[in-house]
Amino acid sequence: MRLSSRKRRPVKEYDIFLPLRYNDGRPVEAEKFQHLQAELLDRFGGVTYFPQPNQGYWKLGTVTYRDEIVIYRVLTGSRGARRFLLRLKDRLKKQFGQEEILIVERNVEAL
Repeated sequence: MRLSSRKRRPVKEYDIFLPLRYNDGRPVEAEKFQHLQAELLDRFGGVTYFPQPNQGYWKLGTVTYRDEIVIYRVLTGSRGARRFLLRLKDRLKKQFGQEEILIVERNVEAL
C-alpha cells in the first residue's frame, strides 16, 4: 500500500483466521491458501501471511476446542474493503467447511 505524507485516508487492518484442518481432521488443501493469498495480493496490493501453525482455543459450553490456524493480514484505505471481505467470509466458510470464519477489523495509523 502506498502512503503519502500528505493528507492520509484512514487505514484499516484486517486479519483473516483460517483453519489448517477441516472439522473431520483432514488437512485443508494447500491450493486453497495459495489462491486466497493471490486474491488478497491482487485486491489489496499487499498481504502478510503468518504461516506457522498458530493455536487457537475456544469454548462451547464445557468443551474446549483447539484449532491450528494461519492468519492473513491486509492493510487498506479502500472504502470497499469491508464489503469485499464480508463476501469473502461467506465464500471461505463454504470452501473451508466452517460454520464461522473470524475476520478482525482494526483502525490503524501508519507512522
